[in-house]
Amino acid sequence: MNRTEMERFAQEWIANWNARDLDRILAHFTEEARFISPLAGELTGSPVVQGKTALRAYWTRALEQTDHLRFTLVAVTCDVERQVLGVHYLAERNHNVRRALETMRFVEDLQVEGESFYGAAVTADDE
Repeated sequence: MNRTEMERFAQEWIANWNARDLDRILAHFTEEARFISPLAGELTGSPVVQGKTALRAYWTRALEQTDHLRFTLVAVTCDVERQVLGVHYLAERNHNVRRALETMRFVEDLQVEGESFYGAAVTADDE
């Protein structure tokens, strides 16, 4: 992917999460993809989720526990040479907002690795 494609992907990724469309989200992952998230650790007992089937199960469970979900894009960083995308966003889940960053590594336009990082809670004054 070039920089424009990466930036477009980030916008679509945000839109897909806001629509809670797991099929569209998972369509960008390889079958063997690896994902790391502290939320996964809370819900599954391990912060590492391996494989598309396990990702679907994890995110289905997370969404079942989420009444309200809204991501707002803050910034995108692109390392085109390494095919690594960083998506900085505000993550509003069940009306609690915190800053988040997700890194994604791609091979042939499919995500093979991802990791989520969450920051402190954000108030209306901080946005």
